[in-house]
Amino acid sequence: MTEYKNLLCSRKGYIATVTFNRPQKMNALDRADLEEIEAVALSFRDDPETRVVVFTGTGKHFSSGADLSPTIHPIDANANLALRRRRARIGERAIQAVYGMDQITIAAWNGGALGGGACLTTAMDFRIGADDCFMQYPEVEIGVNLMWKSLPLITHLAGPARAKRLVAGGERIHAEELLAWGILDQLVARDELLATAMDWAERYAKLPPIPQQMIKQSVNAIASALDQAVMHMDVDQNLFSSITEDRREAIQAYLAKSDPTFTGN
Repeated sequence: MTEYKNLLCSRKGYIATVTFNRPQKMNALDRADLEEIEAVALSFRDDPETRVVVFTGTGKHFSSGADLSPTIHPIDANANLALRRRRARIGERAIQAVYGMDQITIAAWNGGALGGGACLTTAMDFRIGADDCFMQYPEVEIGVNLMWKSLPLITHLAGPARAKRLVAGGERIHAEELLAWGILDQLVARDELLATAMDWAERYAKLPPIPQQMIKQSVNAIASALDQAVMHMDVDQNLFSSITEDRREAIQAYLAKSDPTFTGN
């Protein structure tokens, strides 16, 4: 299989494993990581052997989401808005590439899945959670909306009210609640996580791939029929919210570890 800088990829029989491999950054996602995730997801498009792909994270966490380090692949401040809009879609492209995979996808969810990490888990077909796993969308707390075309994905899983609690309220929910909300398909002890995910993978890998993959595509098409129609502007919403006074206040308060005061400007 192709080698990547921050992904570990392997395959055994019909089952592939993709591991996010930046444990020193809690598997945060910078632009290069997102480009690799898009590339690895698309690489399975012409792979007739792989039937199931398991995604997991090295170390304590699945993924802490977008890497906010200012020195990591910054968007040129002098770039015009048209270019900034296009560059901002890399996260969306990565999520859509995972969601659109023909193969069955399984998240072996260890520790935290925050922001973009949570988006990745919801783009997969099934989620097996370790007893230390948790989810949070912290975007609202730093003054921006959720993008990457991912709001519909958590809404489909958790329902409208719970999606609002997670995304508009920024609530952090843990393993038992993730299971109760239907976000997790199974909850296991941390040391049983990968073995359980592989049990699921082996079950699906034994089934005939053609009808299975068509059924997956049909279910996704039914569930997401209106997603593109209502979410086509989330990048523009993000660019708009990022220049508000409340966004600046949120960042300053976050860095100073103080309580922000928002004005609606």
